Amino acid sequence: MTEDVQKHSVHTLVFRSLKRTHDMFVSDHAKAVSLDEESHKLKMGVKLKADYNAVLHMPILKEGKGRAQLPDHLQGPGGYAQPDDDPEYLITGTHAYPSGPGVALTADTKLHRNPSEGGVHSMALALPPSQARQEASRTAASVADIHRHAGGAERVHPPSTAVSLLEGGATRNSALMRRAPTMPKPQWHPPWKLFRVISGHLGWVRSIAVEPGNQWFVTGSADRTIKIWDLASGKLKLSLTGHISTVRGVAVSSRSPYLFSCGEDKQVKCWDLEYNKVIRHYHGHLSAVYDLDLHPTIDVLVTCSRDATARVWDMRTKANVHTLTGHTNTVATVRCQAAEPQIITGSHDSTIRLWDLIAGKTRATLTNHKKSVRTLVLHPRQYTFASGSADNIKQWMFPDGNFIQNLSGHNAIINTLAVNSDGVLVSGADNGTIHMWDWRTGYNFQRIHAAVQPGSLDSESGIFACVFDNSESRLITAEADKTIKVYKEDDTATEESHPINWKPEILKRKRF
Repeated sequence: MTEDVQKHSVHTLVFRSLKRTHDMFVSDHAKAVSLDEESHKLKMGVKLKADYNAVLHMPILKEGKGRAQLPDHLQGPGGYAQPDDDPEYLITGTHAYPSGPGVALTADTKLHRNPSEGGVHSMALALPPSQARQEASRTAASVADIHRHAGGAERVHPPSTAVSLLEGGATRNSALMRRAPTMPKPQWHPPWKLFRVISGHLGWVRSIAVEPGNQWFVTGSADRTIKIWDLASGKLKLSLTGHISTVRGVAVSSRSPYLFSCGEDKQVKCWDLEYNKVIRHYHGHLSAVYDLDLHPTIDVLVTCSRDATARVWDMRTKANVHTLTGHTNTVATVRCQAAEPQIITGSHDSTIRLWDLIAGKTRATLTNHKKSVRTLVLHPRQYTFASGSADNIKQWMFPDGNFIQNLSGHNAIINTLAVNSDGVLVSGADNGTIHMWDWRTGYNFQRIHAAVQPGSLDSESGIFACVFDNSESRLITAEADKTIKVYKEDDTATEESHPINWKPEILKRKRF
């Protein structure tokens, strides 16, 4: 008699198989593999032989036969063989350096003597075991911290099995416990709320910069004007006209009373804020200029353009110092810093380039992004930076651009990033959404989608630029509904009222 087997969809069968696998392995998830003593001894033996064979056995000193042999620990200070002991085994240095600072280089100091075996043991025993254990566990903890920050697999040394190689000359090997890498607990940040909406521009607001004194800020717009606003009250102070197309970038110098602007009219202008007039033009770009940044310590201006180049200008003489070529598409964003690499560019060819300012050449090219890189932001305190693209946000380490981690979840075209020294990273996207992230862990703690101003279409919600003011208590965004929105931290929020909705999930090992 044949039974009818019930037919299930492939989806159901796969799901059931997944569930069975999960139930089977969940009990010993993240447990270390039990240590087999025999194989561990064998492995350590092979390792010792391979790595330390040359120094496993210290040379033993053969003392003069005519002299009574002293016990090891009485052989001169610190157990070292004395110069007049005439030991048989002498090492001459490969370079004729004296044995210590301030020691004259003579025929005698060229000769380096080897410590006796007793000296080696007394040195090993001189370090108290407790101190050795502390040192080892401290190093282990900091290494684990580095791995965690770098998003790599975390290697944890439990306190019970601290590395004990230094411990009183003992040779017990510690069992290094391995644990699956988990996201560390994110720091709590208060949520941000809309504080003020400023209107006045007649086109998309494309760029923002805050002046170093934190009194006012400047915006550039598709209505071809640059407007200066009072930061405290949000009132318009001044409008500057002169560009004949969208103003894509603005920057205020901290070293001189100058404002710099660039636009889709290929022009880069320098405005003197004492006279509110253009005093210099920087000519050279062959197409729309999309972004600009000022070097923090020297009078240099860097602009980037749709002509696939970035240009370095001498602020005073208007000379084009370097043309940074190498990108194969529009260079959308540029950032400068005092440390190397001094210039970083992101492009629509989906690469990021780190530049050597002195040579005017590429130091490194980062090709991890799959889509256009439209924005870069440098961390104000750490030697790290982030890049935003339509695929995700990536964090990198200077100076070589080593990858740290991905921040995924903001599924939109990311136009702008900003970060403050508390570690709050803000990403603003083309669809009008703002995501707030914890910089260290990559935890997304808040999502905002502010309503467009009355009279605008919903499709006009888009964030083109955002920046923290210099006190870092206000976040200013430039939007497609022609407004500027100011956000501030919610003072009434506490960890209890807005808890972190976070579980220590297992990190997926990402290769890039």
